Amino acid sequence: MATIDEDLGQFERDIRQLKIEYDQYFGGGRKRPPTEIEWRLDILVKRYGERGGELKFAQRFRFNNLSQTYAKYKDIFRKKIAQKEEGKVQRHFGAAAREIEAARAKKEAEDLAAHPGEPKTFRMTCSEPESETEKVEQLYQAFLQAKQAAGEATGKLSRSGFNEFVLKKTKELQKQKNCKEVEYVVEVVEGQVKLKALVKS
Repeated sequence: MATIDEDLGQFERDIRQLKIEYDQYFGGGRKRPPTEIEWRLDILVKRYGERGGELKFAQRFRFNNLSQTYAKYKDIFRKKIAQKEEGKVQRHFGAAAREIEAARAKKEAEDLAAHPGEPKTFRMTCSEPESETEKVEQLYQAFLQAKQAAGEATGKLSRSGFNEFVLKKTKELQKQKNCKEVEYVVEVVEGQVKLKALVKS
């Protein structure tokens, strides 16, 4: 049986695949809409909607964001299918998909940047980053989205480089301060995004 993290990873992959296949369908490359993927996604949304109490904070945060994105896509799909059946000219689905992704990232980052100068933060504590990949991924996404909302450049930011930084910094602080856990904090201070590493006693 798949773990919650594995299910959430599949959820994200299925949403991406759904976008691709709907794009093909609306572009004339597929005869039928991808109902099988939608069926899988609907089951997963229902399952974790009922089991929300079993999810850790980071998992619930990710599930809610993915569910909202999927709901927005479904709304677009329904409208565009209706347009297709009525023979109306439609806007290319890929553009709408990119808009949803951009709006999602902007909203999450704006939540962090809502009060410049105040410690509106995303926090993550870890002791073994190499085996806590889900936590590090959540931290990376929070950092990336906060920088995007603040209008900061993200071109040089890479997932692999970020993972390496977190691993190195965690081991370094554990050795220097003789501590087990390190807390990472993403916050916006005076309009600038900061990533801090703090020792947990």
